[in-house]
Amino acid sequence: MTIEIKRIIEDTIIEVSGRLDTITAPELEKAIAEDIDGTKNLVLDIKGIEYISSAGLRVLLAAQKKISKTGLMKVINVCPEVMEIFEITGFTDILNIE
Repeated sequence: MTIEIKRIIEDTIIEVSGRLDTITAPELEKAIAEDIDGTKNLVLDIKGIEYISSAGLRVLLAAQKKISKTGLMKVINVCPEVMEIFEITGFTDILNIE
């Protein structure tokens, strides 16, 4: 998995690619925890994510809860396979997906 972080004033854009699973989820969790302090809006660009496990879903949920105290989180560029997982798990009702 690769993670690229961009900061634009009070916004943070995190581009993620690869597999978001039990092995890689802690890496994304750490990156989010370290980089969203002072962030008003968090954008997770997951166009490169080909698979997401329950561990990855947990990281997204935790990020959503944390950022909702100060701003907004959106998930963008979701591939059809990952969107299906979001729909099955009900994450389409929890996350702001564009």
